[in-house]
Amino acid sequence: MIHDSRFMNKKEEEKKYKKYRKIKSFTDLRVWREGHKLVILVYEITDDFPKKEVYSLINQMRRSSSVTNNIGEGFGRKTYKDKLHFYYQGQGFLIELKDQILIAKDVGYLDENDLKKLVTQANKTHSLLQGFIRKTRSLIHNS
Repeated sequence: MIHDSRFMNKKEEEKKYKKYRKIKSFTDLRVWREGHKLVILVYEITDDFPKKEVYSLINQMRRSSSVTNNIGEGFGRKTYKDKLHFYYQGQGFLIELKDQILIAKDVGYLDENDLKKLVTQANKTHSLLQGFIRKTRSLIHNS
């Protein structure tokens, strides 16, 4: 059986995290899991953009959606100050992505359904990341 949290349904996932509160991998972080959903969504939706956007808006949106890379890299750092640096970088990428989503909507590349899915997932990820940053900052000040 695969023990990677990405392949669990919601009930299995909740059970695992109630039983094992210890975070062992960046993939155990809820903020990373929600960010990963955003990355996949961006890749799926931008596949339908015009091919002329491959090296511009598609590429920009896919790179900006890589907030999970920053979360993963921060997770691997030793000090809270180093971790925080990467979490803030991830937040910057997420804000860039939100702007690019608005651009894609305004030029007619996103229908209402795709727009709603992207905005909802970006906002959910952003909210979790902001909480994660606040907690990490508090650990710096309390150590």
